[in-house]
Amino acid sequence: MRASLLQIDVNPQESVAERRDRVAALVRDQAGSDLVVLPELWTVGAFAYETFDSEAESAADGPTAEAMASAAADAGVWLHAGSVVERAPDGTLYNTSLVFGPDGTLHGTYRKIHRFGFDQGEAVMMGGGQELVTVELPDAVAGLAICYDLRFPEMFRQLTDAGATLLVLPAGWPARRRGHWTLLSRARAIENQAYVLACCSAGTNGGVEQAGHSQVVDPWGEVLAEAGEEEQVLTVDLDPGKVAATREQFPVLRDRVLGLDLPKRA
Repeated sequence: MRASLLQIDVNPQESVAERRDRVAALVRDQAGSDLVVLPELWTVGAFAYETFDSEAESAADGPTAEAMASAAADAGVWLHAGSVVERAPDGTLYNTSLVFGPDGTLHGTYRKIHRFGFDQGEAVMMGGGQELVTVELPDAVAGLAICYDLRFPEMFRQLTDAGATLLVLPAGWPARRRGHWTLLSRARAIENQAYVLACCSAGTNGGVEQAGHSQVVDPWGEVLAEAGEEEQVLTVDLDPGKVAATREQFPVLRDRVLGLDLPKRA
């Protein structure tokens, strides 16, 4: 299974329409990969809050969904299109991931559950998702999460319990906490004995420098590939059977006690 992570430079000097076209072309260039992954809110910038309302779009048939569906079909790839600012029918904004199949069909959407900002920015501008989402790929089950979700291990354990073998995490993580980004991505892989595909943006938006350093981590926590700080494409061949083999060789998940239904002390 060949996965390509596109670490996109989200430059405010480039219009949303220009970047959408450029990224669509980059996706088409990945023909031959099985799965392509984009960063969080790459159209507008994860910290460019002032653009959220004006650039919000439908997750089903907005300009980004249409462009990414077409690019996925042209390349013949599964495409995790990072996330977009979705405007729901009731007007609520969400940070929403879109996953397209090789024929351009939308196979899954995930609204970000944990909103970042500590009573500012995304935390107050957007609604929070309520549902965990997995998507069946031909050789893996992808568990979906976005950026700040990475800090909540209980979410990833529930995705694992739902069958996820591949944890896909688009992000717009800030450079000043880059160490947390790379460390927590490895931790989620080790804890859940799953592949982690962590795709971050590059550049600076909303005055916040992005961490870059997208990485692919295997079920043992080994980093198979890691980007630098500039726009870059990471392409890695994964062994889907390695998840089951790791869980069999080192069956830590079966030894869980806490988090299960235990007797309560009166």
